[in-house]
Amino acid sequence: MAFFSKLKDRLFKSSSKLEEGLEAIVEDGGEEELVEATEAEAPEPAPVDVQAPVEEATPEPEPEPEPVAVAETPADASPEPEPEPEPIAQPVEALVESVPEEAAKPGLLGRMFGRREAQKVVRRTVDDDMLESLEDLMITSDMGVDTAMRVTANISESHYGKKLSVNEIKAVLANEVTRIMEPVAVPLPIYPKRPQVVLIVGVNGAGKTTTIGKLASQFTAAGKKVVIAAGDTFRAAAVEQLQVWGDRAGVPVLTAPEGSDPASLAFDAMTQAEADGADLLMIDTAGRLQNRSDLMEELAKIVRVIKKKDETAPHNTLLVLDATTGQNALSQVGTFQDLADVSGLVMTKLDGTAKGGVLVALADKFALPIHAIGVGEQIDDLAPFDPEEFARALIGITD
Repeated sequence: MAFFSKLKDRLFKSSSKLEEGLEAIVEDGGEEELVEATEAEAPEPAPVDVQAPVEEATPEPEPEPEPVAVAETPADASPEPEPEPEPIAQPVEALVESVPEEAAKPGLLGRMFGRREAQKVVRRTVDDDMLESLEDLMITSDMGVDTAMRVTANISESHYGKKLSVNEIKAVLANEVTRIMEPVAVPLPIYPKRPQVVLIVGVNGAGKTTTIGKLASQFTAAGKKVVIAAGDTFRAAAVEQLQVWGDRAGVPVLTAPEGSDPASLAFDAMTQAEADGADLLMIDTAGRLQNRSDLMEELAKIVRVIKKKDETAPHNTLLVLDATTGQNALSQVGTFQDLADVSGLVMTKLDGTAKGGVLVALADKFALPIHAIGVGEQIDDLAPFDPEEFARALIGITD
């Protein structure tokens, strides 16, 4: 996917931090071994039919960004329990081929056809000291204490006493992260209920307004009729920004005079969206700190008023999180979940931080669906969450 090629480039702060730490761990107590480069590193080339005409490859056009919401779900349907994800970790032996003794000394034919000499690779035995260092590295990368302990326990169970290189440890870690993230990689569900009310919450500066604009544009491109309510009635800049995004997407933005009651605006917006036959009503809310009880009570009031209009609403409550906040995101989720019954997460600004590992900690602790992640300001910088690609980008696997 084009987006995750971009993600690998833009998660360099998190991945480089992990990579540097892994290299230091392996070098501390590791030993050099000879590994045949052509067998251990280079993939086997595909067979070529020399009699077939050679056609110049035509690059395929990049696909259009997929809308975040693709799952159609009946309004009264209860989601079936998902099966437990099967472990996808593969044994280290499968990652690096063993080198026969005779292969370490390439013969005449090997030299004639350019076979490269064996290369030195540093490997370290997985022992208690190494596992402790690995656990510390994950904690400093904002994966959280509980998550780090669980991952190292799994690595100990399957690889204790084995020798691993940096690349082999990367593969093991990426598989462990993928296993944690797979259950929460869930598209934003779409219900037949019209209008479906999507409430957007989060602290100041998390990127709620921009996220609403991107989502509205993608929903519109997917054929949905969208209405936006500018519920941040205390900040004129937020309203203006939403109106800019609304113009880009061809989506109406409902506003109220500055300083108006946001709960009243939400109620009126539901009435208007219903009259317009909208599929989705996205309600922005003012940014609020989770430790300000007065602001949080205001959010609870918005939810109560929405339920007076439709007792099943809001049908989705998305918490937008700023990745640069690191472990503070955990307390944000806990507080907002208590007051607004958060149904899913959107993580922004992953391109500007070395704290991308916090997304792993959130998945492990709360198991809330992660609908989308963002790595920039452009419309295609918000995309559905892919656990395997995210894990590889986070750990720094580039191939």
